[in-house]
Amino acid sequence: MQIVELGPGLRGSLRDLPRFLTLPAFGHGATAWLFAVTGPFLIFVNAAKQGNLSTAEMNSWIFALYFFGGVFTLILALYYRQPIPAAGTIAGGVLVGVALRHLTFSEAIGAYLLTGLFITLLGATGVVKKGMELLPTPIMLGMVAGVLLPFGVGIIASLEKTPVVSGTAFLAFLVVSLARPIARRFPAVLGAIVAGLLMATWAGQANWQGLSVRLAQPILFAPTFTLPAALELVVPLAVTVIAIQNAQGIGILTNEGYKPPINAITIASGIGSLFMGIFGSQSACIAGPMTGIIASPTTGKHEGRYAAAVVTGVLWILFGLFAPVATGVSEILPSALINLLAGLALVGVLVSCFSAAFSGKFKMGALFTFMITTSGITLLNIGAPFWGLVGGTLISALLEPEDFREMLRARKQRRRTGENPLSPI
Repeated sequence: MQIVELGPGLRGSLRDLPRFLTLPAFGHGATAWLFAVTGPFLIFVNAAKQGNLSTAEMNSWIFALYFFGGVFTLILALYYRQPIPAAGTIAGGVLVGVALRHLTFSEAIGAYLLTGLFITLLGATGVVKKGMELLPTPIMLGMVAGVLLPFGVGIIASLEKTPVVSGTAFLAFLVVSLARPIARRFPAVLGAIVAGLLMATWAGQANWQGLSVRLAQPILFAPTFTLPAALELVVPLAVTVIAIQNAQGIGILTNEGYKPPINAITIASGIGSLFMGIFGSQSACIAGPMTGIIASPTTGKHEGRYAAAVVTGVLWILFGLFAPVATGVSEILPSALINLLAGLALVGVLVSCFSAAFSGKFKMGALFTFMITTSGITLLNIGAPFWGLVGGTLISALLEPEDFREMLRARKQRRRTGENPLSPI
């Protein structure tokens, strides 16, 4: 039995990469990077401050998050020729920030390493892939739609907060989108980035003075293994990685016509967690919203969208190497503009997720999954996306049993023929 799925390999992807490095690939790759080094970055900084970490410890944490996230992005994207971005779990950063109020940093690092081993084991045994194949795709996409909806709503909120800067970026997006011959070569979201950056600079809302160039000085931390830290962090961190972050990315990739290597993604998340953990960062995962940005149809040809992941990975590596300048970089553009750009990049993904989730079977399950996810509920230190999947699946099993029976029959047949069993029924 083959546990880790094989991909096309590095040689062919590297050979074809130059012809896929188009303006749309650069635009979407840069947008995913901008999203990751702004809002999520500030969440991580806030978590580090809650734990009273020193500047050196925080810089090592940021280095590990982005440097190893970039390295694993390049490996996965090039080997599997798919737009797969690896990163540190955002929900996990919030969880750790709370835990550091009463745990030492070394105890948290011990929990990081145990989590990495646990996730690797789950991937190596194929348990996660089998579980995913039992989960209806519309329910998974209902969760993804719930997670991504705030980014779409953020477009409107950004226009209210910074009407001139965000309005200029939005207008540029519309103009380029309407000029269809131009849009095929020059992505609308890249037009929004350029227009927003120029207007923010002209309006004095772009802080270029905060930049200073310094290389990161990563620290190898000694872990401390304690039962309280393991009980508080290991299972919740593993859940945020597998059932929240990775499930989002896998759902988006499947909906865009890819066959994501579930076992390999899980194993990479576990091994990545070990690398990140020893340098002070929480667990690795597949970045859900960033997957949506770079896997969007407007990124380019289906077989070449991995190039956008390569752009994002390289930028993340550079950001990690220059972690001490991270704060300055993240403050160049106003947060409202970043939210607008991320929302615009995700518009196409939102449309396809809503369409696939509510246009076929499992409508009731998808709806409850969406509603639970958007509620923001948190139980047992585990966020709403996980409970959305659990609640939506249970409700669908009760109210839509025939859909489940038909799905299981179809997926069994697809496994026999070598097709992607996760494709919508």
